[in-house]
Amino acid sequence: MRLSTLVRPVFHPVCSALVLGLALAMPAAALDTSARAALVVDHATGTVLLSKNAELPLPPASMSKLMTLNMLFEALKDGRLELSDTFRVSTKAWQMGGSKMFLREGNEVSVEDLIHGIIVQSGNDACVVVAEGLAGSEEAFALRMTQRARELGMMDSVFANSTGWPHPDHRMTAEDLVTLATRLINEFPQYYPFFAETSFTWDGIEQQNRNPLLGLNVGADGLKTGHTEEAGYGLVGSAMQEGRRVTFMVTGLDSARERLVESERLINWAFREFASREVYAPGTTIAEADVWVGARATVPLVSDGGVMAVIPWTQADNLTARVEYDGPLKAPIAAGDVVAELVLSVPEIGETRYPLQAGAAVAEGGFVKKLEASARILGAQAIDMAFGDSN
Repeated sequence: MRLSTLVRPVFHPVCSALVLGLALAMPAAALDTSARAALVVDHATGTVLLSKNAELPLPPASMSKLMTLNMLFEALKDGRLELSDTFRVSTKAWQMGGSKMFLREGNEVSVEDLIHGIIVQSGNDACVVVAEGLAGSEEAFALRMTQRARELGMMDSVFANSTGWPHPDHRMTAEDLVTLATRLINEFPQYYPFFAETSFTWDGIEQQNRNPLLGLNVGADGLKTGHTEEAGYGLVGSAMQEGRRVTFMVTGLDSARERLVESERLINWAFREFASREVYAPGTTIAEADVWVGARATVPLVSDGGVMAVIPWTQADNLTARVEYDGPLKAPIAAGDVVAELVLSVPEIGETRYPLQAGAAVAEGGFVKKLEASARILGAQAIDMAFGDSN
C-alpha cells in the first residue's frame, strides 16, 4: 500500500551544498526563448528551470565534440593514457576542413595539446586524431561514442563522427547535451578548467576560445559552441555565481550575436529569478515510517546528503512537502536503506523527488510481535466477514 504523509518544510537560504540526485516533473514556464531548443538546469539539484524542445534530436554541430572529450577524459581517468602521450596526425586528420588546430600530417601531438585544440580552437583535425588514436578509425570511434552514450543514459544521441560535421544520422538532444556537460563538470574536475581558457597557440597560430560568454562578467567557465548551416548557432554553457552553478544549452539561433545575447539573458534570468534553499539539513529526521513486524513500530526517514530545492523568489513561501513509501515497511531494515521518497512541490517548477533512507536499523520482531500481527490480520478479516456484502 502506498502511504503518504505531509511534512513541514523548514528551510533557509544557502549558496551551495552537495545533494542527492533527483527527478523533475515539470520545468518553470515563466520565460520564452528564440532558440529552437533550449534547456536551463540548476546544476546541484538537477531542477529544470526552462525547457523547450529539450527531447528533440537535432544536429549538435561542434557541441558534440564534448562526447569526444568525454571519451578522452575517461581514457585518462582509467590510466589508459597520460597527458604527455602522443598521437600521430593522419592524412585524413590533416585534410579536415572547418575549424582547425592546423596540425601537420605526420606530426606527433600530445594528448594535452589536443585537448586545448578541441576545446579552445574547436579543431576538427584534433578530434580525428583523438578518434583514430583511441579506436583505430573515426568510424569505429563514432560507434563507441554512441554505445557509451547509451550506457550513460543519453538514449537519443547518435554519433556519425567525432567532430559534429554535418551528417543526417548525427543527432543529440538538449537533454543529452546538458547531461553530458554535467558529467564533464562533476566527473572530471581536473580537466574542466581547460574549458575556461580564453586562447591557445599552436605552431605559432593563436586562436581565441569561441565561447563568447568567457569574456563577460556572468561567471561562465565552459563549455562548447557549435555552428553549421543546418544546426544554426548553439552553445552548451555553464556558469557559477556565489557558489551556485547553472548549466544550459541553446541551439538553432540565427547568428553568433543572437547566441551571445540569448545565452547571457538565460544565465542572468536563472540566477536572478531563482534561489537555492536547504530544506532539510543532512541527517535530519523528516518523518517516521510505519514498520510491519519489527522490533520497533516506526523507523526515522532521513536524507544523508540533505535536501536542497530551487525556488522562484516569488514563491519562497509556497513550497509543500510530503513523504511517500510502500508500507508498512517490512522488517528487517538496515540503516541507510532507501525506503521512501520526499516529494517537494514548488509553484512554477512542479514536483521534485528525493530518496530517503532509513535513519536506524530495525530488527525483525520476535514471537510476540508476529503473534500480534497475526491477531490484527485475523481481526480485520473477521470484521470484513461480519460487515461485508453478502449474496
